[in-house]
Amino acid sequence: MARMTDEEFETVVEEALANIPERFLRALDNVAIVVESEPDDYHFDILDEPGCRGASVRKDELLGLYDGVSLPDRADGCEGDLPDVITVFKGPHERCFCSRAELVDEVGKTVVHEIGHYFGIDDARLHEMGY
Repeated sequence: MARMTDEEFETVVEEALANIPERFLRALDNVAIVVESEPDDYHFDILDEPGCRGASVRKDELLGLYDGVSLPDRADGCEGDLPDVITVFKGPHERCFCSRAELVDEVGKTVVHEIGHYFGIDDARLHEMGY
């Protein structure tokens, strides 16, 4: 099991975001990207909602979650609405990956996966793409 401090994990998420092409980052509108230690009941409840696009899951661990309305599903924009939230979970990443390199790689995939949901890409297509 790979372990890192909260600060190290947040840096890994920031580095994953820095690797996203600028044109995609510019297209993110009203989206917050946050790091949490562990998912809670609220996060698992979102998975059961009919509009949930999906999440990053491995070995029954929730690695990341997109909570919001995807870009294609927005009729009139989202001005004034609460932001969509992409959450990356530290504890599940640490439990699922044995080395720091694997953990860093998977955080990058999780970030891309959840941003993909914002753009309307479903889990099946993201898995086909390697995310």
